[in-house]
Amino acid sequence: MATRIKNKTLSKSSRAWMKEHLDDYYVKQAQQEGYRARAAYKLLEINDKTKLIRSGMTVVDLGSAPGSWSQVAGKLVGHNGTLIASDILPMDTLENVTFIQGDFREQEVFDQIMKEVGDREVDVVLSDMAPNTTGASAVDQPRMIYLCELAVEFALEVLPSGGALIMKVFQGAGTQELRQQMQQQFSKVRSIKPAASRPRSKEMFWVAIR
Repeated sequence: MATRIKNKTLSKSSRAWMKEHLDDYYVKQAQQEGYRARAAYKLLEINDKTKLIRSGMTVVDLGSAPGSWSQVAGKLVGHNGTLIASDILPMDTLENVTFIQGDFREQEVFDQIMKEVGDREVDVVLSDMAPNTTGASAVDQPRMIYLCELAVEFALEVLPSGGALIMKVFQGAGTQELRQQMQQQFSKVRSIKPAASRPRSKEMFWVAIR
């Protein structure tokens, strides 16, 4: 009996999530405008506020699949810019985007990314990475902090002075310590909560300038 009740509750929860998702303004807008996910509007708003991604720039998008951030950034840098995306998961081809499948922590994948960068300086590193969540904060939060630390490490390795990291974080255990650490490594760290980020979501976006 307990199992049947639990499954019924999960089913109701799943149905509620699906209804909210389908009714979501940004989901509908993404479908109309051809973006692969509603997350595109988060980066669009962040860039409207910061003007960090511009035509002709070199941008690296970490954890890029399914590709909505790459779609936005690829359009912003244009044909004269360079957008290099990387993810462990596959990602369908996008105009103005070079995709490298693999774990960027591995030397071979990192070398492929840097080969595509070539003699250019990386202007912006993007990270919309997040773990597969379990619903248990004690599990999900450390995983998220770890991904953030990886993005920061990569950004510090490739960004020159004045370069920027735009990164998703989950507010919770370890966030304050990570921010304090970044404030010592970057000249400025700013928080942005885009309108497309659901109010109840713990996600926040940090913009860090070297």
